[in-house]
Amino acid sequence: MTARLAVDSHATQIIPSPETLIERARAMIPVLQERARDVVRNHRVSDDSIAEMQAAGFFRVLQPKRFGGYEMHPNTFFAIQKLLAEGCMSTGWVYGVVGCHPYELALFDERAQAEVWGEDDTTLVSSSYQPVGKVERAEGGFYLSGHWGFSSGSGHCDWVILGALVPPQVEGGAPDSRAFLIPRSDYRIEKAWDVFGLQGTGSEDIIVDRVFVPEYRTHRAEDGFLCSNPGQAANDSALYRLPWAQVFVRSVSTAAFGGARAAVKAATQIMQDRVSTNTGKASKADPVLQQALARAHAEILEMELTHKTSFEQLMAHAEAGEAIPMELRALYAYQSSSVVRRLADLVDDLMPLLGGRAIYMSSPIVQPWLDLHAARAHVANDPGNRASDVLGTMAGEAPAFKFL
Repeated sequence: MTARLAVDSHATQIIPSPETLIERARAMIPVLQERARDVVRNHRVSDDSIAEMQAAGFFRVLQPKRFGGYEMHPNTFFAIQKLLAEGCMSTGWVYGVVGCHPYELALFDERAQAEVWGEDDTTLVSSSYQPVGKVERAEGGFYLSGHWGFSSGSGHCDWVILGALVPPQVEGGAPDSRAFLIPRSDYRIEKAWDVFGLQGTGSEDIIVDRVFVPEYRTHRAEDGFLCSNPGQAANDSALYRLPWAQVFVRSVSTAAFGGARAAVKAATQIMQDRVSTNTGKASKADPVLQQALARAHAEILEMELTHKTSFEQLMAHAEAGEAIPMELRALYAYQSSSVVRRLADLVDDLMPLLGGRAIYMSSPIVQPWLDLHAARAHVANDPGNRASDVLGTMAGEAPAFKFL
């Protein structure tokens, strides 16, 4: 099926409102909570959950309309992610990562989009952006080989996007950082995901043995940075004029909001019921615990407001056809990188105040606590990688780290 046929087939589709999608996500919270233990045990999100998210339209939020998507404001996407993660942080994480790939795919050459979505616009794509691939130049494209880790949700996907550095054509030149789009027939998944938190993300390894990737199925990091992507010729809405990195970095920090909310609700539940068998004191009368809970609630709201405002400002620049100031891009990336650590610290402060019952694996606070700490390991969630760019761009200097 050609790209034009794919466009025509969706010309009259009915798009649900953002409010409808958000309410659908909220309704899934108790279902995801019931499935959470099996998700952890099986090291993957359940097929039923993926099917229900597909039916709800969640994976279409950032997908181009011409391929059956909704092209909605990123804040709708992230609102859905936070709610799903409140039910199960692994599920929210997979939704964030897999669900943001339709955005990047919209930036690829139109031919790549048609290959993925032309026959089935529900096709999902996983990724690993580790720049570990071996690249050989060839006529019309490249040969790619390598072994990548951390491909979240890969078992539910039929394509993968993989990072690699293309060697310079001129000796002494800089390598060209690219993302390579590969069909399921050209890679294999190797089970390697044995971790203490976010176990259900199924972030397995991807193995590629020297396969050909045409040029049009690559996305240059430089194009994403400069907002000059080939896909923008066909997908010309303001949404696709955002820097790709701004969307991606939030996809791996936003699930933490849902995890933190689940932890705070669990701590509140424990507080209401707990009376120490040693001291006879009721936790609900403990001012230190009350203060820690109030602080957690307030700071989560503050960080969420910052997140929402950031994308309102990014979209305002894009809709006005303006370049987004580099100092804002650096600041927003830094804020995203600090979210998971700040949220994990808030839950850390709650744990020693909840007594012995809170340390059992059956305690409702333990899994989100572990998930938050696992999420800290993602490179995009390390504020140490972002601080110099914030200070440098404030001084008018070019950013050193261009994934902004």
